[in-house]
Amino acid sequence: MKYTSAEAGKLIKKLEDEIRRLQENEQKSATFRAASTEDPETLRPAYDFAETQAKIAALQEQLRTAKHAVNVFNTTHTLPGFDGLTIDRALVLLPQLNAQKEKLRVMAARLPKERVLGYNTGNIIDYTIANYDIAAAADAYQEVSARLSALQLALDAANTTETMEI
Repeated sequence: MKYTSAEAGKLIKKLEDEIRRLQENEQKSATFRAASTEDPETLRPAYDFAETQAKIAALQEQLRTAKHAVNVFNTTHTLPGFDGLTIDRALVLLPQLNAQKEKLRVMAARLPKERVLGYNTGNIIDYTIANYDIAAAADAYQEVSARLSALQLALDAANTTETMEI
């Protein structure tokens, strides 16, 4: 069956939830307590060990298949406009660009010369002086922001339009 990456993500979440539900139900049903004065057979919860193990194993196989298909898709599908950048590499690049953008934001917002507050050595006033071109940092910030936005849009487009077989 064909899935987009976004649909595959929802399928994976559904399979993980179903496995967790079965495991939680198993944990509650695999054992039970009964007082010595009660008939355990009337209190026994419905639980079939072999059937439960088979259901969990089948769901885990489906989960492995879906995750593998997403991994293959991510390592083989390239994003248009990004010089052969695969989705898996783009997913590594995203947090790198976010970190770079934040660093550049701070650098671009800095004043050329700032008085250091809270650090008084008598009559001497201390300053922090930028040792770089603040305008260049602001330009770099804009470039990284634009690249990050373009990458996010390309990933969104790939996730919602490109399909894979699962």
